[in-house]
Parts: sequence; structure tokens; C-alpha cells
Amino acid sequence: MPEPYLLFTVVGAVFVLAGLVKGVVGLGLPTVAMGLLGLVMLPAEAAAILLLPSFVTNVWQLLAGPDISALLRRLWPMMLAVFAATLASTGLITSSYTAIVTAGLGLVLLAYAALGLLRLRMAVPGWAEPWAGPVVGAATGVMTGATGVFVIPAVPYLGGLGLGRDDLVQALGLSFTVSTIALGIGLWWNDAVPLQSVGTSAYAIVPALAGMWLGGWLRGRVEAETFRRWFFAGLALLGAHISWQGLAPAF
Repeated sequence: MPEPYLLFTVVGAVFVLAGLVKGVVGLGLPTVAMGLLGLVMLPAEAAAILLLPSFVTNVWQLLAGPDISALLRRLWPMMLAVFAATLASTGLITSSYTAIVTAGLGLVLLAYAALGLLRLRMAVPGWAEPWAGPVVGAATGVMTGATGVFVIPAVPYLGGLGLGRDDLVQALGLSFTVSTIALGIGLWWNDAVPLQSVGTSAYAIVPALAGMWLGGWLRGRVEAETFRRWFFAGLALLGAHISWQGLAPAF
């Protein structure tokens, strides 16, 4: 991990950018933050710093919309699976297999970027939800526990449920909040949340919210589709670089 003064500078810049992306496109803060922090520290260290800004911004997103009781009734099996699988697999990100974890983080970022650039869409029939939700939740939990990124496969699955825009935004906020809480508990259980990381994570809330405010201001001033394409293209490059960081020692 960088020296304290450099760490705070890097964290501030990363979370302003990550918050800006979330402010413009409605998601991406944890993904961008994990990807950029993963360039200068281990994934477990990045995940510990991510916890508080991710929790605050996603709870805000979750509670900003209408009543969530209907969503909870529909999605609770998936959320339960996310929570349980994340707890069960967080030992992966804190393990000694740092090269494998780093490569996994990069590959998840690449997969998410590919889905975004290709605009692939799932269509989930109603009859499949009772079993598909828990399966997707468990897969998302394993990805979260292994890499600290909780967008695959939850985001494309929730996008395929045919939810209205406001409900989809809330559903994403719910999924990300559950993932963040479970990841935090799992990291703590594995002694991967040192006091320094708690302080840095609390500090990161401010630049994250500032970035979200800036992103909200930019949303009406930039072409959303163009921004989205550049975001996913940048994420693909970042994912490729992080994958190579993890895989290079094997060659």
C-alpha cells in the first residue's frame, strides 16, 4: 500500500472519478474504485477501503426511490444467496494467492466491459425467477468474495427482469448494498479490515459524494451514450492491464 500522504491523494482522486461515473450512468462506483485501486494495492486492501463509500452511496440509491417492499418480496431469495455466498467465499480475496485474485479481478472487469460494449441483454422469464435468482445470487456472491466486484452476473440479470427504470435503480442499489455488507463482514472475519483502512474508507466517502454530485451536474451536459461507451472501453483496458499484472509472474 502507498505511503499515507500518497494513499490519501490516490484514494481521493479514485473516488471522485468513481463517483462521477456513478453520477452520470447510475452505477460503476465500486467497479471503478476496485479497478483503479487494484493498480497500486492488493485487491483485499482495495476492498476494505471501498466498504464505507460503497455502503453510503448505495443505501442512498436504494432509499431515494419509492417503497422497496415489493422489490424485497421479489428479490429476497437472490439477496440471501448473495449474502451467504459472499461470506463463504471472502477467504479467497484475503488468501495468499494474490496473483490469481488479481487476475480474477481483471477478468471480471473485462467481462463486465464486454457486456456493456456489446449491449448484451438478458431476458428472464417469470417462471425461471424462483431458481434463477438464487443461482445468480450465489454466483455474484462468489465473484464478490473472490474479487471485491459485485456486478457479475447480478447487473445483467436484474436488467433482464423487465423492471421499470426506478425499480431497476433500486434493485441495483439493494444488490450492491447487500454485497457490500456481506463483503465487509467477510473481510472483518478474515482479519482484513485494519484500523488504517477504516479511516481511509471513511475519508473516501467525501470524494465519492463529491464525484456523484459532479456526475449529476454533468449528466445533462454530456451525451450519455458516448460517455457510457468510453466508460466501458476504459474499463476493458483497465481489466486487461490488471489481468496481465496477475498473470505476468507465471510467464
